[in-house]
Amino acid sequence: MIYSLLSLQDCRQIYQKDSNADLVVLDQVSFDVRPGEILGLLGRSGSGKSSLLRIMSGQTPPVEGKVYWEGKPVAGPLEKVATVFQSGAMFPWLTLRQNVLLGLEAQRLSRSERETRASAAIEVMGLEGYENAYPKELSEALSQRASFARALALQPSLLMLDEPFSALDVLSAENLRTDLIELWAEKRLSSLNAMILATHGIEEAVLMCDRILIFSSSPGRVTHEISVPFPHPRNREGADFRSFVDQIYTLMTRRAPIVSEVDTTVGVSAAALPPLSIVLPDLQIEVLVGLMEVLSGEPLSGRADLPELGQRLQMTLDDLLPLGESLQLLDLAELEDGDILLTDDGRSFVEGDADARRDIMRTALLHYLPLLRVIRSTLDERPNHVVDANRFRKALEENMSPDYAQQTLTTAIGWARYAELFDYDEESDRFHLETEE
Repeated sequence: MIYSLLSLQDCRQIYQKDSNADLVVLDQVSFDVRPGEILGLLGRSGSGKSSLLRIMSGQTPPVEGKVYWEGKPVAGPLEKVATVFQSGAMFPWLTLRQNVLLGLEAQRLSRSERETRASAAIEVMGLEGYENAYPKELSEALSQRASFARALALQPSLLMLDEPFSALDVLSAENLRTDLIELWAEKRLSSLNAMILATHGIEEAVLMCDRILIFSSSPGRVTHEISVPFPHPRNREGADFRSFVDQIYTLMTRRAPIVSEVDTTVGVSAAALPPLSIVLPDLQIEVLVGLMEVLSGEPLSGRADLPELGQRLQMTLDDLLPLGESLQLLDLAELEDGDILLTDDGRSFVEGDADARRDIMRTALLHYLPLLRVIRSTLDERPNHVVDANRFRKALEENMSPDYAQQTLTTAIGWARYAELFDYDEESDRFHLETEE
């Protein structure tokens, strides 16, 4: 009897950057995916969730460890696994129906069987009437529903969801989540034995999943396994639901021992540049400043319970956590058992004038963000104080996806401008220092 649909045992994954330094992305990851469950992989950017999904689907073998499908070792891509990504990536020259059919062409099916499967998937995702529409005619929400239809037409046994709602507006995401759970509960997704949701959203994981694995970052490790006790449909406003979310929030903000960059690399030489592996969120620094000012004022006086702060600011916990993590990264605040508190540097920042704030932020950025430190030192060394930004974009892409690399670089530019570290010219795609005439 098969107790696990998919099983991982001591899996480790490494980004091979060059002969001197390799970055550990996942380390000692072990768990089972059980038939009949929705399993959540919950972690922040940099916790290796996307890399883990590639390993689980058989697309990428782990450097160490074993993967088993229905008790047998995985030796390549799994036919019974389908994945829905953050972006549907539909072919613009094909209609919605043709995009759904395209995924079936590799399978040995008759034309009538392909048509039947496509029609059923389109119907179950509520896309009837849009079959002949091209992607440019569809909203993002409808395009993502088409992505689900394309995956379901394959009749997978396991459906993996890689943050599939994160690019949608709040209402569209909620509607799609609700529909998917209803289809699952009503057993209308007939081929599916299990789903896996990779997400950074705590509430989303509690709303959808039966079991949640919490991952640490850099490298990704499973730190907690939690069973969700609520039946579907779930009331996110209920006291028990809110309390459960708060408990997970506390676990994710509990301060862990600091892991140095040397500990997360393999064979790094003393003279090598630090790995540019820190993913920065899409946040303007003015938002971080505003949060510090709110924390400093009355009645908070420098410390706040995160859920209560979220209600005060009318922000979800999932929106608030990246702000707190960014301030903690810069040592301007700390996250501690579900609370956020200003550090001494954070208090000095709030109390300082514009010049003092700029000095404190400049020191924090250079000390805690290797990317900004390397860009600034490179500019200082150049006689003309100019350097191509693509050099650093490519360095980031060695350790993260191109999308995260661009997001990180964009955020870094905004933060650097605030601290007057350097400037950026979009037309030439170059960093430069302002020189006095």
